[in-house]
Amino acid sequence: MNEIHPTAIVSDKAQLGKGNRIGPYALIEDDVQLGDNNEIAAHVVLKKYTRLGNDNYLAEHVVLAGLPQDLGFKDKPSYVELGDGNTLREGVTINRATKDDSATRLGDNNYLMALVHVGHDCQLGNNIIIAPSSGIGGHVHIADKAFISGGVMVHQFVRIGSYAMIGGNTKITQDTLPYMITDGAPATVHGLNLVGLKRAGFKLEMIKALKEAYRVLFRSPLSLDEKLKQIAAIDNEHTKALVNFIQASKRSFHRDKQAD
Repeated sequence: MNEIHPTAIVSDKAQLGKGNRIGPYALIEDDVQLGDNNEIAAHVVLKKYTRLGNDNYLAEHVVLAGLPQDLGFKDKPSYVELGDGNTLREGVTINRATKDDSATRLGDNNYLMALVHVGHDCQLGNNIIIAPSSGIGGHVHIADKAFISGGVMVHQFVRIGSYAMIGGNTKITQDTLPYMITDGAPATVHGLNLVGLKRAGFKLEMIKALKEAYRVLFRSPLSLDEKLKQIAAIDNEHTKALVNFIQASKRSFHRDKQAD
């Protein structure tokens, strides 16, 4: 039912579904659970408490469920959980969570390129792309369809919104607004992620509403509370999502460099 290379080491305490392909010198430890039709390439290490869904591809030297890089962590059951259809390229590392029975989670259809690191307790949604050599600190939340370019460093406890685009080598220390491009060190907002929104099928009226929200947020002299009330009055689900994202922010958020 599963194709396992003779040099791979697979614990008899691991639980494998069907149709999985395990490559040369891969290591699958105790208490690992795999669904169906996953491809595990050469030298991949799946440490205990790894949970994979179906149809994931893990390229060479991926390591999942390594201990959290947290000096206060005492070894306890915690997990790395992946959904379905994810691609993790060469050298990706994802650490498990720090609290009892909690998990570092990735949803479905995410694409993490070479040498990406995802820290403990992170929560990633679906259809996210992270380019090579980016580091995601602990407890970071990344919403659906965000795009993170290469060499980006993301501070712990930050949130990255849906359809956000982060430029290469950017230093992220605050929340990153959905629908917008954030770039630089220090990071600033550089307008709407128009290319990404159009590729995602946003209609013209949706983009016009987000442009108006951007104008109010970054070009109006109003207080932030007044700005959010004005944006909330725009009859559009995405502008309302923007307001909700800002209102939930605990670290504040990166601004447009021209903002008042």
